[in-house]
Amino acid sequence: MAFLKLFTTLFSFSLSLLFSFPFSLSSSSSSIHDLLRSKGLPAGLLPEEVKSYTFSEDGRLEVFLDAPCLTMYENRVLFEREVTANLTYGSLIGVEGLQQEELFLWLPVKDIIVNDPSSGLILFDIGLAYKQLSLSLFEDPPHCKPQGKFNHTCFLLLMTM
Repeated sequence: MAFLKLFTTLFSFSLSLLFSFPFSLSSSSSSIHDLLRSKGLPAGLLPEEVKSYTFSEDGRLEVFLDAPCLTMYENRVLFEREVTANLTYGSLIGVEGLQQEELFLWLPVKDIIVNDPSSGLILFDIGLAYKQLSLSLFEDPPHCKPQGKFNHTCFLLLMTM
């Protein structure tokens, strides 16, 4: 009888611990690229070099890379070591840690939205304007080069808006 009481107490304690921590998925259970696809977004929004990520029940996505890196879609894009956003179906809202080069300026990407996948377009809010690009640019995850190894030919101006 004492054993059953101890077992019940330990089991209850274990369950309370399990449910007291926020739920998160990590790259060990599935890839970030699979998660993006399951949420109606193209896999190529984030580079191959993603080391890990967490995704909580409230939609908060945190993506981790070993170091900041640059890649190219239509323009150059800079991924910081950590990229965060709120992930819902078809959108990344409140993005932090991602900048896009426009006319020799580096502008923060605020939101990424796919309103209608059949349109073949994806919308980027870059603070000063909205930019529509072809979804086909983002089909496959790009390879990202370390920031120091990318050819910098322009003056970098980081704007926070």
